[in-house]
Parts: sequence; structure tokens; C-alpha cells
Amino acid sequence: MDLDTVRTFVAATDAGQFQEAAAELGITQQAVSKRIAALERALGVRLFTRTPRGAELTIDGQAFLPHARELLRVADRAVASVRTGRRPLRVDVIASRVAGSGLMRGFHSAHPEIDLDVVMLFDIATAVAALRSGAIDASFRAVAAPGRPLPEDIESVRVLDEPLQLLTGPGHALAAARSVTMARLVGHRIWMPGIVPGTEWAAYYDDLVAEFGLTIEATGPNFGSDALLDTVADTPALATFMGEQTRLVWPAGHGLRRIPVTDPTPVYPHSLLWHRDNPHPALATLRAHLATTPTGHDTPGTWSPNWVLPR
Repeated sequence: MDLDTVRTFVAATDAGQFQEAAAELGITQQAVSKRIAALERALGVRLFTRTPRGAELTIDGQAFLPHARELLRVADRAVASVRTGRRPLRVDVIASRVAGSGLMRGFHSAHPEIDLDVVMLFDIATAVAALRSGAIDASFRAVAAPGRPLPEDIESVRVLDEPLQLLTGPGHALAAARSVTMARLVGHRIWMPGIVPGTEWAAYYDDLVAEFGLTIEATGPNFGSDALLDTVADTPALATFMGEQTRLVWPAGHGLRRIPVTDPTPVYPHSLLWHRDNPHPALATLRAHLATTPTGHDTPGTWSPNWVLPR
């Protein structure tokens, strides 16, 4: 069913005359008549009868009118849902407890008037494809991957260098340390079952291992953060890395310790990615907000791989 014919039908009903409906719609009276005739053919009924006073609805026209109005309301809502500035800003934060999610909570607090859709996409390829198709407006990522630069139509800005911390159980040899150097971590087992080959975080930790001679194990199934915390709490030989801004809660009896890492402090570089032709006005607001947020860039004594996005 052609919505233009439905819109013309409603306009003619409200005006009571085809001539007035034509003036309202900015078309000729002949075009109004043709549209009404086309709609009547599609429906198989007469919608109007001509009278000396103009055009009056038939019984079928009266029955069709409320449905026609609802069709137009639905169509208008559908258009408004994707019109620039009217639909929510869609942002990928990878996971709910990581730094990107925290940055978006800060943005929401500063700009509660902006509607948001927060999504969680696993890998960079999926996120970039979603940016290019318009399925999302922005994504928090570290980098494409070594040797796989971002496409030319994807823009980026580095928004946060997040220090890593060591998480241990109470029985770990380093549990009492107020801080621990990278050199001191050599020989200790660091368990990170969430590392998946091909992801940007896998590339990051591969370089960390190569640079400092660490032992990072990604063995075993990844049952999520709760299982990871339980295992680290109960296994003195294991520790794990955690971002300083990662928000996790565990039972008091676990006795877990978050220990700063120094000399140097490894930082995980978070960047915001977006398509260069994205017109959503809230995207510019998000970028401006992040530009005023402390980033940790250029902090002395930190380390990140040399292939990450520029600062």
C-alpha cells in the first residue's frame, strides 16, 4: 500500500474537498483524484462519494479512516527513529565492567538529556563493520591489531591509558606487597582465560610477554569473572591482571588484593572509534566530553606497545 495515497486520503477527509487537500499537499486536484482512485482500486472499495458540499466518506471510508491515521503515525515514528539527532547514540563498550563502560557512565551523568543505546561487541572486526554500516556510532577499542590498520573511513582518538594491576589471593607470594615491579613478576604464573587469539587484547598481552619475559597462561575455559576471582582466591600460585578501572565485587572472605604494577606501569590504551561521515550530533558531544576527561597520556614510567593508536 502506497503511503502517499493513504496520506492523501486522510488529507481529503480532513479538508472535505479534493481541492483543499491538493493545496495542503502541494499537488494538483487531478493528482489527488488519481491517488484516491489508486487507493480505492488497491482496497477494492469506494472511499468517497461526491456531494454538492464536496467529498464525503462512504461506510467503507469511515471504517478505513482510523486505520489510515494509525498507518501514518507508525510511518512517522519509523522515520523519526532513524532521523539524525532523534535516535539514541549507539556506542559499543565491549563489556559492562571495563573502562569504556565507565567512560560512558560519566558521559551519561554529564549529558542525561542524550538518549543512549549501549551495546557490547566482542571483536574489533565486528565493531568496525558495525561502524561502517551505521549499526553503531562509536566503539571503545585499543587498536585494530598489529599489521591490520583501521580502514581509512574510520577515525579514532586515544581517550584513556588505563594502568594494569596485579590481582592475587591472600596466599600468593606477592599478596603483601604495596606495589610490584615488572621484573619481580617474572617467574610468576599469571592466569588470563579471557585472552582470545586474534583480538586486540591478545596482541597487547603477547607484546607484554615478549617485552618483559612474563608467563601469561590463557588455558582452560573462560567461565567469566566470578569463576576467575574464585580460582585466584583459592590458588596461591596464580595471579591475574586487571585494569585499574575494572569494577568487580567479590565476597569478603576471598581476601583478594589489587596491587599496582611499576617500573614501568603497563597501561592499556583505550581509543574511541567512529565513522568519519557519521552525522549524529551527539557523537560530537561525546568526543568533546572525552576530550575533557583525564587520559593518563604521557605519564612518565608507563609502557604500551608501539603499534597502538597514536595519542
